[in-house]
Amino acid sequence: MYDPLRAKSKVVFYSAIAFVFGLGMASGLGWTSPSYAMPTLIEAPQVAAEAVQPALDLSAAFTTLADAVTPAVVRIEARRPPTQTRQQQLPQGFRDFYDMPRGQRQPPTQGSVAGGSGFVVSPDGYILTNNHVVEGADQVTVYFPDRTSFTAVIVGNDPFTDVAVLKIEAEQQLHAMSFGDSDETRVGEWILAIGNPGIGGRSAQLDFTVTAGIVSALGRGLRLLQNDLNNDPRFGPAVSGFAIEDFIQTDAVINPGNSGGPMVNLRGQVVGINSAIASETGVYQGYGFAIPINLARRVMEDLVEYGRVKRPRMGVGIADATAEDAEVYGLPSVSGILVQTVAPDGPAAGQLRSEDVIVALDGEPVGYVGELQARIAQYRPGDRVTVTLYREGRSTEVRLRLDEAPINEAPTVVAERAVHAEERIGINVETMDDELAQWGRFERAGGVILTQVARGSPAERRGVSGYISQRLLQVQNKTIETPDDVRVALDAVRGGQIVSLHFQDSQGDVRVVNVRMPN
Repeated sequence: MYDPLRAKSKVVFYSAIAFVFGLGMASGLGWTSPSYAMPTLIEAPQVAAEAVQPALDLSAAFTTLADAVTPAVVRIEARRPPTQTRQQQLPQGFRDFYDMPRGQRQPPTQGSVAGGSGFVVSPDGYILTNNHVVEGADQVTVYFPDRTSFTAVIVGNDPFTDVAVLKIEAEQQLHAMSFGDSDETRVGEWILAIGNPGIGGRSAQLDFTVTAGIVSALGRGLRLLQNDLNNDPRFGPAVSGFAIEDFIQTDAVINPGNSGGPMVNLRGQVVGINSAIASETGVYQGYGFAIPINLARRVMEDLVEYGRVKRPRMGVGIADATAEDAEVYGLPSVSGILVQTVAPDGPAAGQLRSEDVIVALDGEPVGYVGELQARIAQYRPGDRVTVTLYREGRSTEVRLRLDEAPINEAPTVVAERAVHAEERIGINVETMDDELAQWGRFERAGGVILTQVARGSPAERRGVSGYISQRLLQVQNKTIETPDDVRVALDAVRGGQIVSLHFQDSQGDVRVVNVRMPN
């Protein structure tokens, strides 16, 4: 007999069980987590603008400066043939700016790809950079912030000041940097340093980086250039003394790849060329240095006009005067340049003597060797100058007619050789023998294996380094069996075209990388 009460009790019982079971499932799935109200976010300034207005004005000035000058800054890539790779001969401060990691071996058949920064100095395409960025290169490519690129010609370079001039041919007028007066630069002055610390594929997203700091000191002589020239068999001790080192020191962050970029004052004028860092690690540790723009400008004028620098000389061996020198020679202050030797065939012969102390040039005080050298470099051979000096405790003046320093007698090595496409793109491949097959974890030898990728090359920027030790199966539509096949396939690709590289790993997986062939 049907019992309605009993039926209702069953419904209630089963409903309760279902509720408890459902509650357990909801709890396990997190459906019963507490709901929170959306927080109210505060966007109002916590400090009144009036209280920090000077800082806001400075920030706005930095922004305006960066917008104004960055279009004139360029990234430079320089490819050197094997015979021109001189990294091991460079002082560490400049070696780091080649952006070549310590201990990294470049492909033995293709030299190296290094880089740095530079800046446009005229609307028709002249560019200033460092000599060590482009020295010995057989191909130089210049990249602009808008991603356009040009092949550059080295107009001239001066290893004695680390200045080089490039020229590109552009269809339109270029944004050019405005020149300041580095002689007016003062310690404590705000500056911006602009460059490409990500050069060489370390991180392309770091290109055209702007950093700020102050001028920390003036007239720093680091002996980097002199040591470089002294160790270079093309020059040696006979001419290394003509190196001019009168660096501006800054605490603005400068890292590898910044070399050749501009140091800019708050008026948007370039006052120096970033050139070196004082570091034992190859990265910024608090000190950066720049070549004064007045010196660089004078060098640039000679390079454009003559293709070489006509450097005047006095014909003396000199050293900074010390406190002891000031006491012995009766100087009014610890400042001046002590004459150590006089060249018998130089302009100073018969005019200056050993132990004279030079304190002024054409009425302008000079206090140290780098300053005197930089001032002399502003003249031309044949110019006459008045030298104020202390001799036997008394001030006197002599007139000299400057002649030309013998810095252009050193031979210049120019690379003349065929450049194949695998070098331009930056890869090195070898026939996969048993040893290379084992290195790549392939079961059998045969075919071609990617062994190295040049740092800073187009292939490196596209991530091809990640395929080192993999088999190169195909280039474009051509099947690869030998390294010669790679050369033939790549040589058929014109500059500006995209080449497809097909790689196979030891598991049999095939991946494609598309790389644009440089011009």
